Amino acid sequence: MVKRQLPNPAELLELMQFKKPELNGKKRRLDSALTIHDLRTIAKRRTPKAAFDYTDGAAEGELSLTRARQAFEDIEFHPGILRPAPQVDTTVQILGGSSALPFGIAPTGFTRLMQTEGEIAGASAAGAAGIPFTLSTLGTTSIEEVKRANPHGRNWFQLYVMRDRDISYGLVRRAAEAGFDTLQFTVDTPVAGARLRDKRNGFAIPPQLTLGTIVNAIPRPWWWYDFLTTPKLEFASLSTTGGTVGELLNAAMDPTISYDDLAIIRDLWPGKIVVKGVQNVADSKRLIDSGVDGIILSNHGGRQLDRAPIPFHLLPHVVREVGKDATVMIDTGIMNGADIVAAMALGAKFTLIGRAYLYGLMAGGREGVDRTIAILRDEIVRTMKLLGVSSLAELEPAHVTQLARLVPVAQPAARAARPRPATAAKG
Repeated sequence: MVKRQLPNPAELLELMQFKKPELNGKKRRLDSALTIHDLRTIAKRRTPKAAFDYTDGAAEGELSLTRARQAFEDIEFHPGILRPAPQVDTTVQILGGSSALPFGIAPTGFTRLMQTEGEIAGASAAGAAGIPFTLSTLGTTSIEEVKRANPHGRNWFQLYVMRDRDISYGLVRRAAEAGFDTLQFTVDTPVAGARLRDKRNGFAIPPQLTLGTIVNAIPRPWWWYDFLTTPKLEFASLSTTGGTVGELLNAAMDPTISYDDLAIIRDLWPGKIVVKGVQNVADSKRLIDSGVDGIILSNHGGRQLDRAPIPFHLLPHVVREVGKDATVMIDTGIMNGADIVAAMALGAKFTLIGRAYLYGLMAGGREGVDRTIAILRDEIVRTMKLLGVSSLAELEPAHVTQLARLVPVAQPAARAARPRPATAAKG
């Protein structure tokens, strides 16, 4: 029998330590977020539906996005044992410079619509963390303002080639003059994808108010206060601002862009140039052989062609073809630091986060972006330690197995050509 006694008050006080309450509501909210999915939940609660769905959604049935995220979950890690890694080095050399972490912030459009601090929050947080920030052509903060927000950090610029080429050329020159060191030449947006959530919500720039949007906004007064008491929401680099996202993209983008346009931009741009939106092995090899500084395997976050290739699945095939020394980067579907570690193990030189950054922005502005970076940093470090590696350079394909869920079926045999029926003579 266990001997029982009356509780000792002094011992109870040692066992029951009450947590000091956090009076700052934003800090309390962000501290409660332990994962990027937690930040997404907070963002959804705090942001009007149209703005949240623009960020969260993808094209048509959203299969490309769902599959990209699932691909990262469908992996198996293979840790080494008795390989102490008490300290890990997460720095990486990418495109002629250093990054403190193996990821940067991807280009996102309409960013101030999600939360009024927009690109300023992203650029300043990236600068503080020592990682690159990428400004979109469809950004709501100018090239020069981003430079002021991140004066000593690495700024990259994402370029859409417009129907009016002079607009694109002017943006290239401005980014170069502002000291941006890398240009992302985007090739996966000849026309706008069918983003059905936006159409159902009537999403437009500027926002089009309906009874539904007003009712949805009532429990989110803080968003409207920020929206109505800060500078007008508009594109910083474009003069056309009216219409749905699809209408804006279709009016601005040019489906005829080609390697000739890439050559012209390369002549204009003095820094590093990478091609964003590559989706097959053959194009990857042709681009690397042509001398670009790198490629980004991406299906635009699933926002363009639905059922597009999964970048993470494509990654090892591309690396095998172009060589492990080529600069191959990846985005789409990253929601955990372990996703980034897996990509680096399979040969990626760098990764980019889009939605993960925006969830943090919507959850808490600049502090929310800091929280996104901190969560991913902690997950990267913990995963590396558990794998038994002390640096990113020690990661190798043997650390990861991609588990098969979507397996291509055998191609059917080609059918024999049939003669066309004869047509009646005219006249």
